[in-house]
Amino acid sequence: MESKKEHSKIGEFKPMDLLACAAAREVRDGEVVFAGTGLPMLAIMLAQKTQAPTAVCIYESGSIDGRPIDLPTSVADARCSYQAAVADGLMDAFSQLQSGRVDLAYLGGAEVDMYGNVNTTFMGGPAGKRLTGSGGNTDIHSLARRSVLIMPQINQKRRFVEKVSYITSPGWKFPHGPNREWVPKQEVYGSAFRGGPAAVISDMGIYRFDENGELYLDTVHPGFSAEDCRDNCCFDLNISKVKGETPTPTYEELELLHKVIDPEGIIMK
Repeated sequence: MESKKEHSKIGEFKPMDLLACAAAREVRDGEVVFAGTGLPMLAIMLAQKTQAPTAVCIYESGSIDGRPIDLPTSVADARCSYQAAVADGLMDAFSQLQSGRVDLAYLGGAEVDMYGNVNTTFMGGPAGKRLTGSGGNTDIHSLARRSVLIMPQINQKRRFVEKVSYITSPGWKFPHGPNREWVPKQEVYGSAFRGGPAAVISDMGIYRFDENGELYLDTVHPGFSAEDCRDNCCFDLNISKVKGETPTPTYEELELLHKVIDPEGIIMK
């Protein structure tokens, strides 16, 4: 009989399981985490039941430090406020970002570039396809100490680009000033600088940023190679720092995800 702490084998977990576990492992105990609907909710609830029991979750609709018994359907679900320290609204939630209290935030996007700039506004520029827009993406990506992007990549090479079509949310470097020169975020933000993107988690691997703010492949998911990940980017991805394979979910993590956190299969279908 396998120990619950052992890692599962290929065929015993689904891609969504691996994404949820990889995202959850980014949370450190005691951190304040800003989460949206979907996979981020799974990640923070899993983290709180494993390595980060004292992590505080802020749902963007206004719930702070809630402890839902089971998975809410969205950040607007009343279950988010169960045992919460605060149950207010958007203003109070986003004021935590403005005040510098958020350690980690989860985000998604249509495009991400090699410096962690995110596009959720246009595909192909203003004359192209209009997307949903910023929502809270800009505030969250700009003001959290660390942000983790969760992006699909398999057969979606167009999402990982050298330069995004439109910078909705700034990463480690972006064009600035009348000459549109690429400058570091810290230089532009000055005393308001708190950090930037820490990782991009895709369905192929986990990516991080080096000392120059450039994206590199950290670990590759089982079933893929570093070359597969590079070939699914629109730029020459740095794969020289790959540590190996992303650890698969443990049996404990799988049990928590499917039997405790989301037994109804709201997300873990």
